[in-house]
Amino acid sequence: MTDPSHASENARSTTNPYRVLPQLSSLLETIETDLVSPQLRAHILRDELDRIRREIDEGARPSTQVVTERCRAAIAALRGSRLDEAINGTGIILHTNLGRAPVSEATAAAMSKAASSYLSLEVDPESGRRGGRMDEIARLMRVLTGAEATLVVNNNAAAVLLTLAGLCAGKEVIVSRGEAVEIGGGFRIPEVVSQSGCRLIEVGTTNRTYNSDYLRATSEATASFLRVHPSNFQIQGFVTKPSTAELASVASAHGTLLIEDLGSGALIDTAGFGLRSEPTVREALSAGASIVTFSGDKLVGGPQAGIICGHADLLQKITRHPLARAVRADKTTLSGVAATLRHFVAGEAELRVPVWQMLGASVDELRRRAEVICNETDAAVVDSTSSIGGGTLPGETLPSVALALSTANADEFARRLRIGTPRVFSIIRDGAVLIDMRTVQHRQDGILADALRGAIG
Repeated sequence: MTDPSHASENARSTTNPYRVLPQLSSLLETIETDLVSPQLRAHILRDELDRIRREIDEGARPSTQVVTERCRAAIAALRGSRLDEAINGTGIILHTNLGRAPVSEATAAAMSKAASSYLSLEVDPESGRRGGRMDEIARLMRVLTGAEATLVVNNNAAAVLLTLAGLCAGKEVIVSRGEAVEIGGGFRIPEVVSQSGCRLIEVGTTNRTYNSDYLRATSEATASFLRVHPSNFQIQGFVTKPSTAELASVASAHGTLLIEDLGSGALIDTAGFGLRSEPTVREALSAGASIVTFSGDKLVGGPQAGIICGHADLLQKITRHPLARAVRADKTTLSGVAATLRHFVAGEAELRVPVWQMLGASVDELRRRAEVICNETDAAVVDSTSSIGGGTLPGETLPSVALALSTANADEFARRLRIGTPRVFSIIRDGAVLIDMRTVQHRQDGILADALRGAIG
């Protein structure tokens, strides 16, 4: 049986489809919230009504109830946040879409304190004179890597761009064809080189490049050799390339710089964690690289940043380039990078830095944690495999343990986990929803159990 009120509304909207639009004053009384000021609430609702009016112009025929709910949703969208805490159950340690790895508690505290207060960012407390923005980080990096000087910018792509612009603009940069790669977000090394004002000279082939290739391409117009570590892909089989030390020797003999983009920026040897050995920053500098660039938020495990380190005279030129100010890191990032580096100096990275905690967690430890949660939910404990992610150590995996939940509709259950509080991101395998424990932070175990019970309920 048709509801008379709905029939009446439909009849009115047939003759005048705009009658379904409520008065703004009526909506303001209906949709109340303390989280949005009355003035902004009116502005939001007016915009949404205008949007719906344009849709009606194009033939849409919403009901008054639909219009009201859309206006309510427009207000609610400002109250919630996609950037709330999430639980990473995907098994991908450096998950780019989830913000890569979280920082340590000490790093988070340092960043929070820097954000909420003044600090002696560019003033020497002793003399009262301006300067010293990079002093603390430079001291820490000197201890960790032997670098004479260090500069922090907002990401590693900016670090490479600024380095080339500051040292090589207007001249040639020689790159192996096997290293003229595409990095995250579709950015390509040839494009970065071009934007820096340099001329790219490709040498060798995709799979084999020799010292002699660089040597033949070197001329008076050559400013540097650029090595790009393949941190997000692998070439296997019939492959040859010179080592950093070999290439540094050729560069030095011909008065050319060697710039090495390490990408992930390992400060400790990954081989001790059952992974392929990743070249460390200290090794690259010791082998003769003039400048090394890398990310601060991958294997360093700090906030997003790009770190440039190497010879002091070269860093001085880079720092003076106008682009340096455009890409420099802010006080919260600098505080976070410094706090993270102090973990490495203290020899406690594996215990305090989340990415290294995850890399170092044993399967037995992960299984014990999973079994505790399993006893509180309907989950089963299964073997799994974790990956590093974030364009780091491609193809490398670690054995892991996961919680498996069998449901009638795995996609719908995974969606319920993603939109819950907190958000839980999982993987679907063989019709079951899996939550890999390696990427779940230990402090989140209880929260995860609550979230699973809520989604199951």
